[in-house]
Amino acid sequence: MVRHGQTDWNAAGLFQGSSDTPLNDVGRAQAAEAAVRLAGQPWDAVVSSPLSRARETAAIIAEALGLPLGGTIPELVERDYGPYEGTASDEAVKTDPRVEPLPAVVARGYTALERIRLELPGARVLAVAHGTIIRYTLSDMVGWRVPTPVNGSIAEVERDGDAWRVLLVNGIPLVPEPRDPAPNWV
Repeated sequence: MVRHGQTDWNAAGLFQGSSDTPLNDVGRAQAAEAAVRLAGQPWDAVVSSPLSRARETAAIIAEALGLPLGGTIPELVERDYGPYEGTASDEAVKTDPRVEPLPAVVARGYTALERIRLELPGARVLAVAHGTIIRYTLSDMVGWRVPTPVNGSIAEVERDGDAWRVLLVNGIPLVPEPRDPAPNWV
């Protein structure tokens, strides 16, 4: 999973959610840097959220790796922040019922991964998505809060039997953090 490159709203610390904000020049450079980090590995496909910031990131990576740009996975879209998109109102997001609940975001994350696994069996797939859906899906997989994915970062998961296993977050091997155990990741 690759988090899309930076947008102007990212740079300003604003919630984007399902708003379709484009990459800025920094974000395009981050996508190109991600492609460099991914080069030399046997990737089979690049898919993405349908939002333009993810789609453009995926296109930059696919072109750099010589892969065709695959389809969009609607379930990879970012959390719906409702009336708080375009704001930095963190406290209100935690309590307002108009904001998509985190368990629903996580459920979409798993649905997206299962869809990719079933539609591209055995393939090594790059899925370009968004920070919240990546962070909380991975957090649910490991049972504790993982670091927030930075723009252009890489998180690696693999299917291990009937479960998903997290290998990398922000391009760094994941090690358990005993200070934040439990299912209190929300």
